[in-house]
Amino acid sequence: MLPCLSQQILGISCPGCGLQRAVALLLRGELIESFLMYPALLPLMALFAAIVADRLAWVRNGTQLITWLAGITVAAILVNFLLKLNL
Repeated sequence: MLPCLSQQILGISCPGCGLQRAVALLLRGELIESFLMYPALLPLMALFAAIVADRLAWVRNGTQLITWLAGITVAAILVNFLLKLNL
């Protein structure tokens, strides 16, 4: 795994800390552990899938779907980051 420079230099976690481990856990089939490691991974994957689907084939209300998924993803990243700062 790549080390987090923010963690090494500043001593605080960055908003993306845990993403690599969560992807590794997801690839091993450990869905619950992956979600607990980085809750924003699943909405992030849904966002990327929606963007690809909307670009390759017209998706009804695709722009609204992408907007909602982006908001959910950003909110999940921020909540996860704020929780890590307080722990």
